[in-house]
Amino acid sequence: MSTAGMKTGLAIAVAALSMLLGGCTSYQPAPKAFSEATIQPYRLDSGDRLRINVFEQAGLSGTYTVDQAGYVAFPLIGTVASRGHTLPELEGMIAAKLKQGYLRDPDVTIEVDRYRSVFIMGEVGQAGQYAYVPGMTVQNAIAVAGGFSPRANQASADVTRKINGRIITGRVPITDAVLAGDTIYIRERLF
Repeated sequence: MSTAGMKTGLAIAVAALSMLLGGCTSYQPAPKAFSEATIQPYRLDSGDRLRINVFEQAGLSGTYTVDQAGYVAFPLIGTVASRGHTLPELEGMIAAKLKQGYLRDPDVTIEVDRYRSVFIMGEVGQAGQYAYVPGMTVQNAIAVAGGFSPRANQASADVTRKINGRIITGRVPITDAVLAGDTIYIRERLF
């Protein structure tokens, strides 16, 4: 092999090694906001299905979904901005709008009928979109998706989560809590 060929081969080997090591240094632990988000009150977003009950108003009570724009379409009062609000906040907003010429003293209660989905990708048995259950951990989500594939890194996962309107990704242990709407990515192990 010529000197030029050896230099080219060496340059390729150095480039490959630097990319491999570069991948190791791109490790990014989850920011503090990740764990703080799991103890905050639940915030509504697109895809949540709500059971709204207006006391003694069967015509208004029913199941409503937060649409892609973040609104709930409600009889009499029209659309109500829901994205980012807690259930008590939305109850108050609907009651206040109903009070404006429709009902004297509306009593509104809201429960989440179905949470928005979680998305599980990467080295799992069956990647896809799955129903969120309160109290779910990354490990529970992986079990729902058919468990780890034989090549999976089983120690941690990359979770992408919307926090205060920002989309943030961080690496978490599989024992961490999952929130509705999270995307979980299981990486392939290196060795």
